[in-house]
Amino acid sequence: MADLIAALQAAAGAGGGGIPWDISTAVYNGSPVNRFSVSAQDTSPTGLFFKPDGLKIYVVGSSVDEVYSYDLSSAWDISSASYLQNFSVAAQETSPSGLFFKPDGLKMYVVGSSGDDVNEYDLSSAWDISSASYLQNFSVSAQETSPLGLFFKPDGTKMYVVGPAGQDVNEYDLSSAWDISSASYLQNFSISAQETSPQGLFFKPDGLKMYVAGAIGDAVHEYDLSSAWDISSASYLQNFSVSSQDTNPTGLFFKPDGLKMYVVGSSSDRVYSYDLSSAWDISSASWLPPATEYYDVSAQDTSPTGLFFKPDGAKMYIVGLIGDSVYEYDLSSAWGISSASYLQNFSVSAQETAPTGLFFKPDGTKMYVLGGNGDDINEYDLSSAWDISSASYLQNFSVSSQDTAPLGISFKPDGLKMYVVGAAGDAVYEYDLSSAWDISSASYLQNFSVSSQDTVPSGIFFKSDGTKMYVLGNSGDAVNEYDLSSAWDISSASFLQNFSVVSQVSAPQGLFFKPDGTQMYIVGNAEDAVFAYDL
Repeated sequence: MADLIAALQAAAGAGGGGIPWDISTAVYNGSPVNRFSVSAQDTSPTGLFFKPDGLKIYVVGSSVDEVYSYDLSSAWDISSASYLQNFSVAAQETSPSGLFFKPDGLKMYVVGSSGDDVNEYDLSSAWDISSASYLQNFSVSAQETSPLGLFFKPDGTKMYVVGPAGQDVNEYDLSSAWDISSASYLQNFSISAQETSPQGLFFKPDGLKMYVAGAIGDAVHEYDLSSAWDISSASYLQNFSVSSQDTNPTGLFFKPDGLKMYVVGSSSDRVYSYDLSSAWDISSASWLPPATEYYDVSAQDTSPTGLFFKPDGAKMYIVGLIGDSVYEYDLSSAWGISSASYLQNFSVSAQETAPTGLFFKPDGTKMYVLGGNGDDINEYDLSSAWDISSASYLQNFSVSSQDTAPLGISFKPDGLKMYVVGAAGDAVYEYDLSSAWDISSASYLQNFSVSSQDTVPSGIFFKSDGTKMYVLGNSGDAVNEYDLSSAWDISSASFLQNFSVVSQVSAPQGLFFKPDGTQMYIVGNAEDAVFAYDL
């Protein structure tokens, strides 16, 4: 065990400026700065627009046929967005799919596939959708019977509509700027060779580039226009895949300087932000892991080994080797580790100087710390639920007869079973507790070898119904998934598959899942951080 701890401690020791508008240089790094969920408002977002100063974002959705307005406390930073209000367009359109605003914010346009038309609204208060009133519509059904994307030339004298029925972009002239009743069809440009389900549309401010987001290729497609704003002069250049983020991209927007691209998608119900280092050229785009969020805990411990969350996701706990302590964090956004703030710590050094695993009773009145020096589990009572400052040591239970390098711990939700994973035997060990949550009543039952998958298993977690077991491995840098044909009986376990985390974590130690199974969390010993993954 001493060698393992030394190895872990050795392992523990171990933005935006560029070329704008070049989507080949786009980078999505998965951090919360580059992702914003709109699912609380609409589970089928279809269009996206920003106020020119980047302080407001608008999303249109077809679940409840509304436009949603969000304030951004930091311009162009979607992680700073907060929901403000909504405006229903259901009286005009029951399948709204595209959204556009006049540059002064006094007009809003919504395109939809139920009416096959563009609907124009006046805003008596600029950029305030609550002040919107319906004015008129313009049918595009002669050109497109499923219009999904909408764009206007900055002076309002041209309008563009894209849709999957014609698989083309349609161009209209407006004899009276911004007045859609004055629109007349001019020409179209087929994009079927690149995308058969185009949904989002955007132009570079000088009209020399056109971008189309599509749901079949899950990509943004880039076109050069040799004659500004004349789509007949368009030629296909390249594309940028967004499939790692959303498999149904529906809306598209660029920051005016071209250094950021935004995509909204209905498979994830999120807006994603990409950095572009080369203006308008998507061929240099790349997507970088991690898959989602990241939170640095090095200020508290540079060798974190265990991880646990309060059931409502409002608190996160870390145990670490350097400080021999449990660390408590508050999360202002439930399950969002980027919102974590450090609160306090509790030393376990009097009981264990090499703590490796952590678990709490579901009501927060008991805490369990697994350790590699004592090869035992230490039980603590919390007089104030989930407040580690109220913890007091009660008793311990040795697991040395089963494993001398215990690294992970878990309990059945009723407290009548306890599980330990260890690196000496490369196995999971199951214990029965005759008195729920009282480790002094524990008796060893059986073990299950995981050596075929990993020779240094370091973390363990069970699905709430006991039909799945997950074992984190330090030698393979992966999460291994097992099915249990008999719930909570590890002898019935069979290996199913694994997921590599090596791109993010080179010494994974602790594992946790959100109760609904949609988020997975891993603490890394070498990286001194918690990583969150979307499932």
